[in-house]
This record gives sequence, C-alpha cells and structure tokens, in this order.
Amino acid sequence: MSNLFICTKADLEGDAAVIEIDSKSCLTLKDFYEVISKKLYFPDYFGYNMDSLDELLNDLSWIEDPKLALYFTHTEHFLINERSDDKIMSLLDMLDAICEDWKWMEEDTGDADDENYIPKKSLLFGFENGNRIDEILNNMTK
Repeated sequence: MSNLFICTKADLEGDAAVIEIDSKSCLTLKDFYEVISKKLYFPDYFGYNMDSLDELLNDLSWIEDPKLALYFTHTEHFLINERSDDKIMSLLDMLDAICEDWKWMEEDTGDADDENYIPKKSLLFGFENGNRIDEILNNMTK
C-alpha cells in the first residue's frame, strides 16, 4: 500500500504536480468519478465507472506532467455516503495497483507520434490525516 498514504500536501510537492481534491465533493463513488474526471481532464468517453477509471488512469497520455500526486483534503468526508465498504476497498485496491503498474512500466520507448503511445508517469494518492481515512487504509492492510 505504498502508493496510498496519509501525508501533508507539502510532502508531495517538489517534482510532482499536485492535484488537490476536496473530499467534501467526493461523498459517494459517483461523486468521486465526477470530481476526478474534471481534475484530470478525462476525455469525453469516460464511463463514470471503475473499469473506465482504470483504463484512463493507466493512460493519462493527455497530461504532460510525468509525476502526478492526487491529494485529498477533508478526508473525514471521503466517500462517507457510499453504501458499500466493499466498493470503497475495491476502488482503493485498484488505485494502488494502477500506481504500481506505472512504476513497472518501461521508460518511454515508443514513438510520440503514434496514437497508441503512452508516456511513462508516476502516480501517487495522498490523504490529509483523519480518523476515517486512517481506518480505511488500515483495513486495507488486514
């Protein structure tokens, strides 16, 4: 779970582009999809579901920054109205796996003019300290 962690925004700043997300706007999974699609400028074909999220987070070719860090504030509100804890865990497991996949992707070796070219990225998810997110992340390691 080294890709999802509790930290301060300052911990992420430096060589990564930090994208701040207020968890008050991510009360449900549907809200989460809407917010992340706006913050990351997802293409119009985003399907607002986990499969589509997985596909686009494994691409990010439209984003120039090679290192991205999404930082969630007000984490006591993070997915607080989502009815299924299993869905929350599935989402976080998937986000962690996507970050891990980016780590193992080979350095840029393709042709940037090729429409299927995906430049290598680094992706992390940071969360402002709070009891709710601490409990959620601790449950993932059990």
